[in-house]
Amino acid sequence: MMEVLPADQRSPQRQLIEWQIEHDDLDALIDQASAAPQPLDELRLRRLKKRRLALRDQIVRLQVQLNPKEPA
Repeated sequence: MMEVLPADQRSPQRQLIEWQIEHDDLDALIDQASAAPQPLDELRLRRLKKRRLALRDQIVRLQVQLNPKEPA
């Protein structure tokens, strides 16, 4: 059985993958909700979009930490 580590004990690469998966899941959920005959209420949809945006920002920050630009 695989041991589940707390978020602060995971490798940055693993955290990045988890955030990317969560971001993709939110993308799909938002797309489905927007196309549904009975769309989600506006507040819930805004919260999902805000979470997706926050995840994207976290992903970018972590990617920069993992792959810093070399000085020119």
